[in-house]
Amino acid sequence: MTDDDETTSEPPARTWTLLTNHGRVLLLIASHPEARLRDLAEQAGITERAAGSIVGDLEEAGYVTRSRTGRRNSYHVHPERPFRHPAEAGHPIGELLAVFS
Repeated sequence: MTDDDETTSEPPARTWTLLTNHGRVLLLIASHPEARLRDLAEQAGITERAAGSIVGDLEEAGYVTRSRTGRRNSYHVHPERPFRHPAEAGHPIGELLAVFS
């Protein structure tokens, strides 16, 4: 057995990010309100199906409004909406958007 054949017993390192996929998609919509779902998914590093589900969640919660322009969707973010978690509920999401704009 050579060194190349040896395997380590260490599990792969767990990775994580500070922003959830919902937060990432919200930021992408805010900066590109006419982006296609496919583009949002690609930029967020998720599937198109996941992006569609997230956009639906954001719409249902009142963070985003979707409107049809011809064959394309365009989005409007509502920056006055508060964060969902009780610890941040006193802050509007516009504060987060301002950090990344």
